[in-house]
Amino acid sequence: MTSPQGWARAERLDAAGMVAALRTRTGVRLALDGPCPGGQVGAAYVRGPDGRRSVLKWRPHSLVADLRAGPLAVVDALRSAGCPAPATELIAQVGHAVVMVQELLPGTEIDRFDQRFLEQALELNRLQAGRLADRPGVPAVELHLRADGAGYCLHGPLRRHNRRSAALERRVAAVGADFPARPAGQDAVHMDFQPGNLLAADGSITGVVDRDGAARGDRRFDLVTLRFGLHAKEPGPGVVQRLDAVLDALPEEVLRPAWAHMSLRMADWAIRHFGPADVEHWLDLAEQRV
Repeated sequence: MTSPQGWARAERLDAAGMVAALRTRTGVRLALDGPCPGGQVGAAYVRGPDGRRSVLKWRPHSLVADLRAGPLAVVDALRSAGCPAPATELIAQVGHAVVMVQELLPGTEIDRFDQRFLEQALELNRLQAGRLADRPGVPAVELHLRADGAGYCLHGPLRRHNRRSAALERRVAAVGADFPARPAGQDAVHMDFQPGNLLAADGSITGVVDRDGAARGDRRFDLVTLRFGLHAKEPGPGVVQRLDAVLDALPEEVLRPAWAHMSLRMADWAIRHFGPADVEHWLDLAEQRV
């Protein structure tokens, strides 16, 4: 077991500290090559002894065994189906954190998410269907509609913020009372399938990254996540309308819990990390379907 002292050391480590810790743990020498774009916390570029560039990531309060049995197993299943997901090149436990070196996929973050990218995203989502049927050990998606998640999907901030957010929390909890806390399904679910996690080059999606929360469930959950992701962007003409039409066709037992989860997740995060205008921005979207 990791000692509390080890946890404290890992809590203080930045990218340079993680590189040094990996060298101590594995003997692999990596050189930092700058931060990843977009202000991501816990992600940086590194180069290995052969000069090849990769992505260094670390996930606090995690265990290697849990990631191997969960998100990394999902990635393996998707890669075998031809989905553009990064391979894990190196993984190690550093205190309470898991440190990973992952394959750097080609492409850059999508600047403007248009109809062309939406159709590709829908096709990638279809590829997730049934991918975990032969991997029964992968944990199921947790919605947290009636109880807090681990550092996210907190109910208290919504109850306390204002009347509007408190009303949303009551509706979220009511949805949680009507549906299972862990939805059924054998599909791979990304859990953060949004434009910021899609890479593209020459008009084609070349990578789907940041699958650290990937789990088992219904792949269509990710389409609701994508809708929330588009609310934070300025997508091309007709994109939101096209995706809304797809969501309108989803069965209630898929759409309602997924929408409630994303509403709770984004409103809670905005209340705790951003300003009142951001909170209202997410409440506007949440109230469209909850």
